[in-house]
Order: sequence, then structure tokens, then C-alpha cells
Amino acid sequence: MVTQREEPKHQQTILVVDDNDSFRHLLARGLHRRGFTVYAADGYSQAMELLRVHCPDRAVVDLKMAGKNGLELIRDALDLCPDLRIVVLTGYGSIATAIEAIRLGACYYLAKPADISEILRAFEREQETRPPGDIDFSPLTLPRIEWEHIQRVLTDCQGNVSQAARKLGIHRRTLQRKLQKYAPPEQETG
Repeated sequence: MVTQREEPKHQQTILVVDDNDSFRHLLARGLHRRGFTVYAADGYSQAMELLRVHCPDRAVVDLKMAGKNGLELIRDALDLCPDLRIVVLTGYGSIATAIEAIRLGACYYLAKPADISEILRAFEREQETRPPGDIDFSPLTLPRIEWEHIQRVLTDCQGNVSQAARKLGIHRRTLQRKLQKYAPPEQETG
């Protein structure tokens, strides 16, 4: 009886990029338990080094990091590894940055906190389109409108806080304080 030797399955590889050490380690450990070979980086430079060596299948990228941000990483990572599927995971989400991330090549954009199952499902989603009847036309809250406007201006200024503050007509420190807060809810609850 001759048995055919099975070829080993390609183990999926994933890069986790987040400047928050505890979150990065927690996410990496959870993905490893799900069977992934995990590479972890604390920012742009370390991520680019890992991409040059390993060129993983997937990446989870935080948007806001010291130095170069997640949008810059998306652009440069896809230049290096064109088949890389990227999910952006951030606590500072806005419509402007979500659009920019998708335009640059990310496959999905999630707001923190997101669990591992949500992140893995996001990799499988194609750019979804909803039929016109399914669109929620609920008005945004005033704080959310302000947040979205600030994010749009900041994106237009390539992340330059001083330039964005001048365009918004506010002091740079005021803008920095606003940016340190999490995004407000889109609609009133309750």
C-alpha cells in the first residue's frame, strides 16, 4: 500500500503593528493561538524591516504611531509586498482616514476595540457596497461632525498638526488635545 505524502500546508503569516506594547502582545498571542505565524512591530521602521524579510500574507496596522503613521506604512508596505492584505485598526477612526486607508490599499478599517474574530472576518471582506435602501441617514452628532472635519483637514495636511491648526483657525495645543480623545459616537444613544 503506497501512501502519498501530503505537502505541508502554508501557515498563514500576519504582521501586527501597534505602538501600544500590551495591546500588540495580546493581539499577537491571540493570533498565534489561531494558527498564524505572527510578526510584531512597534512602528513603521520595525514593520518595514519585517516586511523586507518575511513579506507576510496579512497585516493589522494601527493608524496613529510615533514617527510615520499607519497610512504611510500601508503605502510603503504594499509597494514592498503587493499581495499583502491590510486591516487598519485604530482608536482614532474617522471617515477621512478610513477613505484614505482604503484608497491606499487596505482591505478594511476597524475601530478599536475589536476582537480577533472581527479582525479575521475583516480580512475576508471585499470592499462591501450596500444597496441605497440600506443606508442609515441618521444625523451625526455635533461632536462627531467636528471630529470628522478635523480628521479631513489633518489628512489634507498629511498629518501636520501645526498646519492643520492654522487651517482650522485654532491653536496647535487645542488641536493636539482634541486629537488625543477618542472619536465621539456617530449618533446619540438611548
